Parts: sequence; structure tokens; C-alpha cells
Amino acid sequence: MERVRRAAHAGSWYTNNAKKLEEELDGWLGAAGLTKSPDVRAVIAPHAGYSYSGRCAAYAFGNIDPTNISRVFLLGPSHHYYTPKCALTKATVYRTPIGDLPVDQEAIEELSATGKFEFMDLSVDEAEHSMEMHLPYLSKVFQGHTVKVVPILVGALSSQSEAMYGQLLSKYVDDPSNFFSVSSDFCHWGSRFSYSYYDKKHGAIHKSIEALDRMGMEIIETGDPVAFKQYLQEYENTICGRHPISVFLHMLKHCSTKIKIGFVRYEQSSQCKSMRDSSVSYASAAAKVNASGEEGEEENKD
Repeated sequence: MERVRRAAHAGSWYTNNAKKLEEELDGWLGAAGLTKSPDVRAVIAPHAGYSYSGRCAAYAFGNIDPTNISRVFLLGPSHHYYTPKCALTKATVYRTPIGDLPVDQEAIEELSATGKFEFMDLSVDEAEHSMEMHLPYLSKVFQGHTVKVVPILVGALSSQSEAMYGQLLSKYVDDPSNFFSVSSDFCHWGSRFSYSYYDKKHGAIHKSIEALDRMGMEIIETGDPVAFKQYLQEYENTICGRHPISVFLHMLKHCSTKIKIGFVRYEQSSQCKSMRDSSVSYASAAAKVNASGEEGEEENKD
């Protein structure tokens, strides 16, 4: 029986007009001007309304070569529903205004059989925007290709759970027909987010926010989940996809394929100049197979 997850945020967070949506995505992807690479096996991309983060997201999704990919694992944070675990979808199809994406039931059953996942109700699934905002881009990039999605809602995980899920999912990284789309915005700054860290040595507030975000991005690029956790504990940066990113870092640590994360774009919704202002930061990254073996040498130094 088909169970459809509607494009619940179409018409508000992004246009529900298929022609207009195609034009917007084409425009952003064209402007990013990236070369598609089969070495890119994962992306980290934002999930705000497209008027805020659509352009930035193109710098992630524009890297994808869809030729040999048949399955996309989606890892998104939970904004409204509390769970200390990861949750799987009950839907069989994820709808977008520009085409439907079937859910890989086989992968869902395999993950469910581990006993480590719960299932989220369709109402929870549709209320959550973190994965939905990746879907139109995936639908666009994979046009003309057969692809299935494996949506995983990542709850408020402990460090131990992040490591456990990372280890559990790591085997999928070694299969080049699998791809990973990790959903996260970066710093949410201002009184409305109860976060106003400001290091005056950087000058304007927005410069301080950027320095803080870039520090986090550089740590993510090292692939070290422990260092990322320490950074979050020290600065409490409001990176909403911290749990999906941490799970992904653990996946890369446990898989046998050497993969290197590189950030390619950074933007802010507005430039904060006074303590009354607020902004959200967006960053896009591509994770590529590292053929040079540099990482192996680094490991030997540990």
C-alpha cells in the first residue's frame, strides 16, 4: 500500500509551482557552476526556506554525479519531535512538486531489524522540514535516473548513540551506489535563539559569527567527531544538525573508504551589527573519496 509523505512545506518554505521551482533550482545550480564528480559521496547542506538558503544549497547538490547512485540516505535533525534515537519513515513515497522519490523499503527493513531505530508517524514526518528541503534538489539532480531515498530523522542523541549509529551505518558508505545527504544549518544567532556569543576581536558581530562557524567547519573537515563534540561543548554553537553531522563523522571513521569533507560555500541570512539583530548561517560541503592517501599518513602520526 502506498503511503505518501506530502510536500508539506511547498507553498511556504519554497514554491509549489513546479515550473518556477525547476527554474529556481536550475538558476542556482547554474550559478554555482560546479563540475559533477563521481568521487563525491555525500553532502552537507542547509535546510532553511529557499529564499534564504536555496542558493547556498546549490553548492552542495551541484557536485553530485547521479550516474551510479541508486540510493540516497537522508540524515536530518528533529526540530519539533523529541526522541533520543533515530527514527525511520513509515511513508513509501516522498512527494515533491517536481517528481516523487520512492522510499527504499528494503533498506528501511534492514535498519529496523537492528532494533536500534523507531518509526515516526506521518504527522511527525510531514511537520519536519530538515529533510524535505533537500528533496527538490535531489529530485532535480536525479532527473532521468532511478533513485530511492532512505530518510533517517536523527534525534537528540548522546555521544554514545552518535557513535553507535555511525558504526551501524558505516557499511553503507563503502558501497559507491549509496549517497548521503546530511541536513544542517549553522549558527542561529540572536535573542530569539537564546544565543549571542560575541568575540569582539573579530570586529562586527557577523564577523565573529563567521569566525565561530568557520572554526566548526574546519573541525568537521578533519573528520574527528570527538574534536567536533569538544567544540560544541566549548562554544555551544547552535548548529541544528550537530547530531546528523556527528553520526556522519562516525560513519566516515568506521568505513574503509577514505573520504574527506570540504566546505565550498558559507552565507548568512543577514549581517548582525547590533545585539538586537539575528541571523542564521548556512554552509555547504562535499565529501569526496580521498585517493591521495594523505589521510592514511595522518593516521600514522596518531
